[in-house]
Parts: sequence; C-alpha cells; structure tokens
Amino acid sequence: MAEFPSVRPDRHSYLSVHAVNVYVKDQERSRAFYVEKLGFEVAFDARLQSGVRWLAVAPPDGSAVLALVAPKPSSKEHTMIGRSTGVMFVAEDLLARYEEWRRRGVHFLWTPRLRRVEYQRSPSGEGDPGQQPVWGGIFTRFRDIDGNTFGLAGFDVVNREIEANRRRIADRLEADRRAARELEIAKQVQARLFPQRLPPLNSLEYAGVCVQARQVGGDYHDYLDLGHGRFGLVIADIAGKGMAAALLMANLQANLRSQCATASDQPEVFLRCVNQLFYENTDESAYATLFFGEYDDETQVLRYANCGHLAGLLLRSGGAVERIESTCTVVGLFRDWNCQVAQVRLMPGDLLALYTDGITESFNDVEEEYGELRLIEALRRHGEKGPEPAVAAVVEELRQFSREQHDDITLIVARCRASERSVPC
Repeated sequence: MAEFPSVRPDRHSYLSVHAVNVYVKDQERSRAFYVEKLGFEVAFDARLQSGVRWLAVAPPDGSAVLALVAPKPSSKEHTMIGRSTGVMFVAEDLLARYEEWRRRGVHFLWTPRLRRVEYQRSPSGEGDPGQQPVWGGIFTRFRDIDGNTFGLAGFDVVNREIEANRRRIADRLEADRRAARELEIAKQVQARLFPQRLPPLNSLEYAGVCVQARQVGGDYHDYLDLGHGRFGLVIADIAGKGMAAALLMANLQANLRSQCATASDQPEVFLRCVNQLFYENTDESAYATLFFGEYDDETQVLRYANCGHLAGLLLRSGGAVERIESTCTVVGLFRDWNCQVAQVRLMPGDLLALYTDGITESFNDVEEEYGELRLIEALRRHGEKGPEPAVAAVVEELRQFSREQHDDITLIVARCRASERSVPC
C-alpha cells in the first residue's frame, strides 16, 4: 500500500513546501473566489518594497499555500494563466466537499468518479495474486475563476491516516489535560503545606516567601508554634526539582510537624527523629538541607541546628554581619546521624535572614551570580522597612537581576524588636 507522508511533530527538523504559484489575471477577484467559493483563508497580503502585492491563500487547515500571482501581460508567466496547475487537493469527504463547492458555483470538469486501483508486486514475490494495492479513490477536477485547473481526490488510505492522527492528537491532548489538572491540584495541595498563619511574638517580627521555579518545587519554609513562648523557624531545600522534590518536601514537612512536640525541650532528639523518618521513608539518594531554629520570645535566644544548609545571615544593628554556619550534615542521607545545636542571642534591631541557593545562585545574562554580598547589601537597604517589605524588595531585585528563574527562591527575614519582657543586656 502506498505511503502518504504526514507531518512528524517528533522530528527536530522538517522540510515543507512554502507556496505554489498560481497565475491569475486579477488578484482581488481571485482572492474573492478562493475565500468565498472555496472557504480558503488569506495567508499573506502585503505590499513588497518593489510595489508588487504578495497575496496568498490557504485551506483552513493551513496544509498548503497558494500564491496568487498577477504577471505582466508581456511576461511568459502570463501565458500560463488558465492551465493545469498540477496541484491536487485531498478531501476527507470528497463527495460532501464537491456538493458544497458546486452549490457555491465552482465549475467541475466532471462528477467525482472512482479511479482504478494500481498494483505492484509484493517484495517477496510469493502468493497469488502476489500484488499489493498502491492507490485508489475518487477523483474530480475543478477550475478557478481564471480557468486554472486543480485536482480533488479522496483516498481511503488518507482518510484512515487522518482519523488515526485525530485519535492520536485527541489522546495526547487528553493526557496533557489530565497532567495539567493533576499538576494544578498538586500546586494547590503544596500551597497548603506552607505557613497559613504566623504565631504572634512580642520580640520578633518576621515574614517569608517561596517563589517556585515550576508549578511545584522542593523548597520549604515553616513557622512552628512550640508553646510556652517558643517559636520554630524552618527552612529547607530538597535535592532535586519538580514533582519528585515536591513529594519529598511534603514528607519532610509531615515529619517535622508530627515530631515538633519535643523540639523546644530536646531539639537534638527532635531532629534525629526527623532524620530517621525521612531516611526510612525515602530512597537512598534523597536528602535535604535544613535549618531549624528555636526562638525564645522572652530571652530572645535562638537555638539552632544548621543541617548542611547555607549559612544564615545575622545583620547586627551596629553594622556587623555574623554567618550562622552549618552545625551538622544534611538530613535523610545517613541512618546514623547526630546533630549539634548552637545558639545566638538577638538584640533589638538585629536582622536575621535564612534563604535557599535559588537566591544567591541566581545568575544574569553574563553568567554572574547574585551572591551573598548582594543579598547582604539588599537587606541593609531594605531591612529598616520591616521584614515583609524587605522580603518583597529582595525578590524584586532578583527578578531584575535574573530575567529567568532557574530555581526555587525561598527567603525568611526576622527582625528583633524591643519587648516589655526582653531580658536586659
């Protein structure tokens, strides 16, 4: 059976016909014929610098483009008006198209008729009749307003291919629709995993944001109300991106919240339990960097464990910058895991920033990273406005610096303020 070529969207390159010239006497009159009689659409209609009008029409599916050329009367091309174009149109339902065009006044040379099927001998040469059909179908010819003739054919093999393509496209669109819907549901579910309320504190004001590079991501931040004036700050970065990282993020969040009852009294035990659960519930390559800080609203002391995460930044009110470095390795990669807890005291006016590498490793058009120094300077410029404006300003600066976001961006900014219950220095 003859093979009819079709567009292959999986191919990285293709070769197609741009346009076929059809020579006409009057472009506007011909445009009206093709648009009004045949239902074609205008593909191009422009005036070139030379003053020549470039007019082209195409069937509604855009599978062919006919350039309607009005040659000069003295040219060789002018003698080609009213001849056979050699163009053959293929209709899925030829008889219906024939009746439609005939009612609109299109002149056909004959009524559609069946053409005989040609045969070729099978490659094996075996069997009787030992022949395979090459093509066969219904054919007719029609003229345009200038007498140019075109073929119109209907092939069963083409119709079957068209229907098969339609089914493939419909199946692909349905799969894409389901995937998009599932991704949207995942995005909504993950949004509920982020903090929905901010536990009130007397001596600390804070704000945070997570801007995902994709619809779902692996960055995580949280605020935990630990009771008795204690408050937990959490920021984490899951290894990987996309849906896989989002699922791991949900697993880590569930572990943290389910175990946080012991966080204020025994943070080391709390984090060991989190590591054990994360290790047991994920594959061997899964891990996360994590910063957990337990803040005492009365003493203004932050006890923290930096589990392989980027160093936090503590901008003292006097201008000094302290880096809150890692105290242990990442979470979830090792069964036997221990963490060390350190502490630092915040003074009124001090600014604490916790962030993921989506901020410092953002890069611009010349491959220059945003970096820690730019972040410090941005926090100094905007920190006095308060945590929420500072977070918004840093995110906006990042968008201006890096036109395209490549990784999740997560930032928590907290500022210590004077409290009636604050312990004197």
